[in-house]
Amino acid sequence: MTQLLVKLLLAPSFVVGASLIARRFGSRVGGLVAGLPVVAGPILLAYALAHGKGFAAGAAGGTLLGLVSLIAFTVVYGRLAGRLAWAPCMLAGWLAFAAGTAIFSAFSIPAGVALVLAGLAILAGLALLPRPSAAAPALEALPGWDLPLRAACALALVLTLTAIAGWLGPQLSGLLAPFPIIATVLATFTHGQRGVDEMLRLVRGMVSGFVAFALFFFTLAVSLRGLGTGPAFALATAVALLAQALTFALTRPRVPVGLASRDAGLGGAPSS
Repeated sequence: MTQLLVKLLLAPSFVVGASLIARRFGSRVGGLVAGLPVVAGPILLAYALAHGKGFAAGAAGGTLLGLVSLIAFTVVYGRLAGRLAWAPCMLAGWLAFAAGTAIFSAFSIPAGVALVLAGLAILAGLALLPRPSAAAPALEALPGWDLPLRAACALALVLTLTAIAGWLGPQLSGLLAPFPIIATVLATFTHGQRGVDEMLRLVRGMVSGFVAFALFFFTLAVSLRGLGTGPAFALATAVALLAQALTFALTRPRVPVGLASRDAGLGGAPSS
């Protein structure tokens, strides 16, 4: 019953929450929140409940390498978005993720080395992604089916990956845990509905948020066997939230005093 609740409720609820935050506070903040392990984390928890903490610890190390493939998806999508529509960008990004997964599936790398590779990939991703223009567009209301579709995509990912994890093994299961279902939904919807610049704000925020993602899975990889499932996930969650708070504070745009005063006088907040 516990595993069923994890699969059916946790990941879709996180996705809906991240989408609502993006609507309220802007695409950059939404991307930062989406960088949290809101889907891959519940998947690893389901792995631990179904296959044991040893399996989940091995999968957590693989997920760190899978993060490199996920960043490859965001970079390929972001660099193509100025010239192509969302569908070919999505397909090219998926191919980049598949290529990374194929390469890393041939190696077994210690968690510390995988963390270093993930950190380098985050820096490279931010350097390679184009920067959006300074002007923020007027935002239109999104359709009513938007949130249910995002939740359904998250649910499909969790059900599929946890169903096949038993015969994939911990390394490949971990590599596939960060498959960019949520990144795909957020990027394609934002690209199609709000344009390239807003999509770039989203994915750049997402890549910045992957610092918390990487530290979450590194913490799981090194603590699951010793602490057990509950304490290890609690510790990893605390580490990820602290890292995300620091990332938000360090990357928050500086708004000129005059502009901030004008916005306050108009009763609005500065745009992200």
